[in-house]
Amino acid sequence: MARDIADIRRDYEGGRLDESQVPDDPFELFDEWFTLALEQESRDGNAMTLSSVDSQGRPHARVVLLKGYDQDGMVFYTNYYSHKGSELSNVPYAALTFWWPSISRQVRIEGTVEQVAAEESDDYFASRPRGSQLGAWIATQSVVIPDRNWIEERQKRFEQAYEGQAIPRPIHWGGYRVNPDMIEFWQGQPSRLHDRIRFERRDGGEWSYFRLAP
Repeated sequence: MARDIADIRRDYEGGRLDESQVPDDPFELFDEWFTLALEQESRDGNAMTLSSVDSQGRPHARVVLLKGYDQDGMVFYTNYYSHKGSELSNVPYAALTFWWPSISRQVRIEGTVEQVAAEESDDYFASRPRGSQLGAWIATQSVVIPDRNWIEERQKRFEQAYEGQAIPRPIHWGGYRVNPDMIEFWQGQPSRLHDRIRFERRDGGEWSYFRLAP
């Protein structure tokens, strides 16, 4: 089936992203943008596309949720035995993409990946709703299953197993931290003449930045 969608377009508008407004630390700018995105994008401001590659170099992407960040990087949680978990174990590099359409802004992040400390994963797991805690046990993520009934049967089994008890964190579930060596800020502008500022981390850990053509 062929469909012509060439006439679908929008004009981007936003404040200018000028070098005079850019701090030396990209995390300061990210925090400013992220705070506004949470206000404008309702519940989806922390949604980001995680891209990884498998052992054959084939890329894979999926949307996950940012659950914390600091100078060491961006944190998300998932099943360590999932496809993405396997890919990140074999090739510990990843890219993150945030897209906030209401403010015509995008942030791209690239860097190394490591598992967060077990204590950090324990603390976050304990803060989750009980249903989400059970979900970490119920879902053997990325495994082929016969039907929806398979999930519902496992749900009943684990609900009974942990009835009246605190639910422990599964060893196969926890956090990853993407430690950036590149952060790029994109501000949409009319006529596709967008503003792009890229930060790159030097060998000594300091950041430098420069403007890219749209």
